[in-house]
Amino acid sequence: MSISAKLVKELRDRTGAGFMDCKKALAATDGDLEKALEELQKKQLASVSKKASRIAAEGLVGSYIHMGGRIGVLVEVNCETDFVGRNEDFQGFVRDVAMHIAAANPAVVSEDELDPALIASQSKIFKGQAMEEGKPEHIAEKIIVGRVKKWKKSVCLLDQPFVKDPDRSVLEVQNDLTTKIGEKISIRRFVRFEVGDGIEKKEDDFAAEVAAQAGV
Repeated sequence: MSISAKLVKELRDRTGAGFMDCKKALAATDGDLEKALEELQKKQLASVSKKASRIAAEGLVGSYIHMGGRIGVLVEVNCETDFVGRNEDFQGFVRDVAMHIAAANPAVVSEDELDPALIASQSKIFKGQAMEEGKPEHIAEKIIVGRVKKWKKSVCLLDQPFVKDPDRSVLEVQNDLTTKIGEKISIRRFVRFEVGDGIEKKEDDFAAEVAAQAGV
């Protein structure tokens, strides 16, 4: 059957895959966009899996400054060759990830970097919440597991909805780029600075003192 350029473009926009790959996927699924999307995703996952064991030691350190210098981010994104490090799509991804970190404020890159003590502490908080809600213990345990899982996704960079495309996670965008470029792409580490973060401001001290004097 004939595959329209409009349909191919729509699939490309949704997946980031190449023109011919999209056209072949649509031809193989008789022009069914959703089936073609599933077909491409399977191929992309297989491609990413094959590249997972490769060493990616090249890449870029990207930066992003927001709110007139009040928030700053440095992020290291790796690829396999310095040639890809100069690639426009790769550089754009690095910039976008830095901007995402500034906006979403993740705690770690991936779940395996989460401190077990932090997970235990968060679980304790969720347990307390479930108890306050009057949930039976056997129900509370299921609620705690679900809330911990949701919390992990909210603080792990790769699991967060990508700020420029909330329908996909950062990991999915990274995997799409890996498939498109043909090299392993991985976000290695980042640091996020926010002016005054962690500092008890003098205004707060003054407000507390005034409140104490007023008997509040």
